[in-house]
Amino acid sequence: MHDDFLIPQAPLSRRQALAWLAAPLAAAPALGMAAPLPQLTLAGPPAIVSAPLIHMAETNALQGVAQRTVFTAWRDPDQLRMMAMGGKADVLAMPSNVAANLYNRGAGVALLNISTWGSQWIVTRDAARKTLAAFKGEEIAVPFRGDMPDIVLQLLAAKQGLDPLRDFRIRYVPTPMEAMQLLITRRVSHALLSEPAVSLALRKTQSFPVGLIAPELHRGADMQQEWGRLYQRPARLPQAGIAAVGALRAQPEALAAVTRAYAQSLAWCRDNAMECGRMMARHIDLLTPEAVADAIAVSQMDAVPLPQAREELEFFFGQLMARNPGLLGGKLPPAAFYAPG
Repeated sequence: MHDDFLIPQAPLSRRQALAWLAAPLAAAPALGMAAPLPQLTLAGPPAIVSAPLIHMAETNALQGVAQRTVFTAWRDPDQLRMMAMGGKADVLAMPSNVAANLYNRGAGVALLNISTWGSQWIVTRDAARKTLAAFKGEEIAVPFRGDMPDIVLQLLAAKQGLDPLRDFRIRYVPTPMEAMQLLITRRVSHALLSEPAVSLALRKTQSFPVGLIAPELHRGADMQQEWGRLYQRPARLPQAGIAAVGALRAQPEALAAVTRAYAQSLAWCRDNAMECGRMMARHIDLLTPEAVADAIAVSQMDAVPLPQAREELEFFFGQLMARNPGLLGGKLPPAAFYAPG
């Protein structure tokens, strides 16, 4: 990773070379952690899972791991996969099935936690539609075809005997922001969105706070509640978390530090929602502090270390395997997947 930071750019004398090689050893902490990296790159989507990563970067929360921490956004799952496989980031927020897929394909991914358990709604102009089945026959804008949240919609539809492609008119779009734009410009009446795109759409149409006489948009089907109702399980889904890629995976102390820092930053974001929103809006276009604060208030965010999330992940992955094994790279991830580092 980041070889330009690790290798001297000009020829060195023998004395300089020996000094350069010795410097990281001298700087290494006594407890065995590797010397701090010059830079650690965190990456995530324009979704609520990225809020703690942005806080970690802005506060240099990983100064024991890296001299500098930066955040960069990925636009869609294809870009995410390229970043993961191309060494363009060290820690990436990603959907849980993408982490399993990359792991099964030998891409060198260590999923560290699951932190997003509920952030998907169908946003609609019809306040009466509160279940997925209520949208039968309707056009719904859906981002990320074949990825979250499309796969959740397909699972929930099939579970109640609906054909997701025949019983709904799905309008696939590249990103959540494009689905949101279709909704607020009245080119569709329903869109499947994740936070903070949900809250942003409500804010942009002055449909928030709830209680206006005639809000234009409404939270329709809560996909987490649908999951709980249809599968007779808690109303939460192991949707996304953070994963380490590349050389960082070989540093267990660094992985532990990243996991701790993410949990601490997530807690800070919950306690300081508006300030967290201001941070997030500085890094991701279109977002507003108010929409992020709204999203934090309603999203199920809980940084659960991977071993503790295993049971819920295995159930979720089992449903994916039954419907489309390719979503996981053709097989369930092995036990080693749940013990990163």
